[in-house]
Amino acid sequence: MGIRTVFRERLRADGMITAPGAYDCITARLVEQAGFAAVYMTGAGTAATLGYPDYGLVTMSEMAANAGRLAAATTLPVIADADTGYGNELNVVRTVREYERRGVAGIHIEDQGFPKRCGHLEDKVVIPLGDYSAKIRAAASAKRDPDFLLIARTDSRAVLGFEEAIRRANAALEAGADMAFVEAPQTREEVAAIPRLVGGPCLLNVVWRGKTPDISLDDAQSMGYKVAILPALLFTAVIGVCDAMLEELRRTRRHPVPAADLTPAEVFRRLGAEEWDPLRTRFRTTGV
Repeated sequence: MGIRTVFRERLRADGMITAPGAYDCITARLVEQAGFAAVYMTGAGTAATLGYPDYGLVTMSEMAANAGRLAAATTLPVIADADTGYGNELNVVRTVREYERRGVAGIHIEDQGFPKRCGHLEDKVVIPLGDYSAKIRAAASAKRDPDFLLIARTDSRAVLGFEEAIRRANAALEAGADMAFVEAPQTREEVAAIPRLVGGPCLLNVVWRGKTPDISLDDAQSMGYKVAILPALLFTAVIGVCDAMLEELRRTRRHPVPAADLTPAEVFRRLGAEEWDPLRTRFRTTGV
């Protein structure tokens, strides 16, 4: 079975899939090596690797290319941020095709205006529901693999209120989405209510110090969520580690002890050296 079919079967099983956020091939491999069942390609992290804040400054081709690199670097299914679909229905169709062609297991498309903003910032703008539903219908029609997962994200909670966010999530499912993603519910009661009020599987976005209250993954699973993503888990941790290492280097004028005290060989083993080492001599002729 293909990775998308396997992922669909996992979603149909009991429990919730946790997908830590990765922004490059190193972090994607680390998520797999840590034993998780899926990788989430964070849009904020992808923007950060290009030197931008999560303000809708990254293009579809840049995002899809990064998603493809992550999908090639891991055997896990990759769920990827596809922002607003990068335009109208025409752009959404191309977006789905580009991500699907690169081996991604699924994407989410949101109802923000473009350029969008991180879902946990102020001053977001959402498009009319009719326009959003048209985008979701276009995205569903563009799938070549029926197991490609289309996740409909709505950012309307912050702009139009909780009831409208639920209405949009259900409208997106009716338009052909496979899963609903209500971004940034503001209370624990709202977090718990979403899986009850939405007529399909739901995704929860867990963001440290974001708009959504802190909640354990066990509680999210008991509430009925099928997927939890943690977009900023690794890339914000890397900022802290880098700050500490650079400060110690500046202060001591010596190479600090890394948090992961690995030799170069051990680093390369984590990145797949065991696959590549045998190829160094396998194809050499003998007896010449």
